[in-house]
Amino acid sequence: MFDSHTSHEKWLSLLKDHLEKERYSPKTTPHWMSEATKFLTFIAKQKLTIAAVKPETVEHYVRLAKGRYRRRHGHSPDYEGWRCSHTNGIHMLLRLIQGQWPPVPLAVTPSETFQREICDAYAQSLSELRGLAPDTVSDRRAEAGRFLVWLGQRASCEAVALLTVADVDNYMKARAGSLRRPSLKSIATQIRSFLRWLHATARTPRDLSTAVIAPTLYAFESIPSALRSEDVNKILAAAAHDSTPKGVRDYAILTLLAKYGTRAGEIAALRLEDVDWRKDSIRIHHTKTGATSYLPLLPEAGEAILKYLQTARPKTPFREIFIRTRAPYRPFENGSSLYSCIRRWVDAAGVVTTGKRGPHAFRHARAVSMLRATATLKEIGDVLGHRASDSTLVYLKLATEDLRRIALEVPVGVQA
Repeated sequence: MFDSHTSHEKWLSLLKDHLEKERYSPKTTPHWMSEATKFLTFIAKQKLTIAAVKPETVEHYVRLAKGRYRRRHGHSPDYEGWRCSHTNGIHMLLRLIQGQWPPVPLAVTPSETFQREICDAYAQSLSELRGLAPDTVSDRRAEAGRFLVWLGQRASCEAVALLTVADVDNYMKARAGSLRRPSLKSIATQIRSFLRWLHATARTPRDLSTAVIAPTLYAFESIPSALRSEDVNKILAAAAHDSTPKGVRDYAILTLLAKYGTRAGEIAALRLEDVDWRKDSIRIHHTKTGATSYLPLLPEAGEAILKYLQTARPKTPFREIFIRTRAPYRPFENGSSLYSCIRRWVDAAGVVTTGKRGPHAFRHARAVSMLRATATLKEIGDVLGHRASDSTLVYLKLATEDLRRIALEVPVGVQA
């Protein structure tokens, strides 16, 4: 039985109610409704129910829309966002009706079924038994999946039990490519973890994790990227002049980065109850170490957060402090979501950097400013949320000008 006109009206009413509930703009709502209406007409002609729609169905619709655009204008659409303008409303309609979009692809071959089962079990072990952070679990699961895909048809219970050192070496060679040593080291760590788990769960008779060869990274061999204090001030000044809701929010985020050196994920996870206005303190949950810091609420940070809460934060039931400025009004999914807005302010301030331009550059800059203010390593570590002093020692290399001032002259007799 195919969708009737009545069914289409019901689906469109569902979409319209959702858009209004999420407070999408008056410009967005009619456009998305129009595209959803056209798509429902399209699948009716194809004699498809909306429950049977697949990604290739949407692709077919987009190709036809692109053809109509070409015939009308004499060229293909080349402006950014054309595709999204035609598919966003459709994707939302499909999420509302099917529950998830895009749908999880079904495992077709026995090897695909095996890969999914193994990766799911591995991820569950990392999360529930080892208690690793979600981002770490996701990265390790993804690498395990890539390894199983590389095995191809050999991705089966019997074939995995016959894995050899040569297989591991060949995979690492295939992954190496043009990767730098730190990236290759990270891959080696992830593969070791997976191979160790395979052995611990009796899927391989031998622990092949010991056969993974990784490049050596020497302690303190590289210098972290950091913004200069004058650059941080320029970025803050640029954001402070933007009185739009987005500018007010971004200024509060930048202030937290500059004053506390917080990680991006820690800012994304910051909740309303983490700020104690009576005691002038802020609680930061350090996502990397699992530790919690209670720090004084500095005047600049407190004022920036308060202004955002009073004048710019959308009304939403979510408890996270920082919310997206466009519908749907949701918290940031993770720290990576902050990178684009931070880089935007770095560019707006005209700051040219030779290294990182994201949140970590502010973190390193904060460490340098504390070093120059004669703070102890423990004090710096407490603010940054480090568990071990070795994690803080790396920032000593950032104070290069200070180190030059205390450098000793090389005796004449020992010069090369």
